[in-house]
Amino acid sequence: MTRKYIDLHLHSTCSDGVHPPEEVVRMAAQAGLSAIALADHDNIDGIDAALAAGRELGVEVISGVELSVVWESFKDIHLLGYGFDHHHPQLWESLREFREFREKRNELIVGRINEKLQGEGREPISFERVMALAGGTVGRPHIARALIEQGHAEDVEAAFQRYLICCNVEKRFFPIDDAISLVHQAGGVAVLAHPPFITPDRKVFTDLLDAFIPLGLDGVEAYNSGSTNADIDWYITQARRRGLIVTGGSDFHGIEGGEIVIGGGRGNLKIPYACLEDVRRLLAKRAG
Repeated sequence: MTRKYIDLHLHSTCSDGVHPPEEVVRMAAQAGLSAIALADHDNIDGIDAALAAGRELGVEVISGVELSVVWESFKDIHLLGYGFDHHHPQLWESLREFREFREKRNELIVGRINEKLQGEGREPISFERVMALAGGTVGRPHIARALIEQGHAEDVEAAFQRYLICCNVEKRFFPIDDAISLVHQAGGVAVLAHPPFITPDRKVFTDLLDAFIPLGLDGVEAYNSGSTNADIDWYITQARRRGLIVTGGSDFHGIEGGEIVIGGGRGNLKIPYACLEDVRRLLAKRAG
């Protein structure tokens, strides 16, 4: 029997991905994936388009989002929400406020970059051009593309190192308990994204898990692009011991020349369909 594989962590132009939602689904179909979740940063605008493309192409699509959250001294932890009602009024309103801030933030970043460019005797970049390159919600990779286009950087990494990191404007974040509650109110499940990027210290990570479970955390993205196969096994074990579900995703943004490929992480990542079944079982249990 042919095994089915999925990818529950994909980004589109609705946040900081390169490809529009329909194209992301098309790429997933071409990669032979059975199911996906569009999990844009603090944004659910692309879900309807992804669902429509999934129906056309025979790819299961589940609603997803990646929320930027904080906990005590930990800044910018990412929390994935799955299977929620993406037309839920409170969710829409909360994310609308984030979207408005994000738009202002990116304009401020471009302004800071242009000050640096002028100090170097270089031509500034146009925010209008950045918006055109994004084709949707602007993210920092789109600013990087504008810098590359004008010859100010050779590639995305160079654009970040020379301009985007030093000219950054801090993001807004949800307190993690508020984010989990928001996902639950919309009928979804809440999963901790790419754990190695939170902390490489396993003791610290398990302490965080034990702190987040009473707040309502439902699962761990054990299959992720920051982990070796041995790491993935360890994350699965920690999740199962605590009664949490296990999910997986590549965190694909579509950046040209990037290491991460859709449905495959950095090469050998294979996310079993059983992860989606985990999500659906928990959703059914909550609904019933």
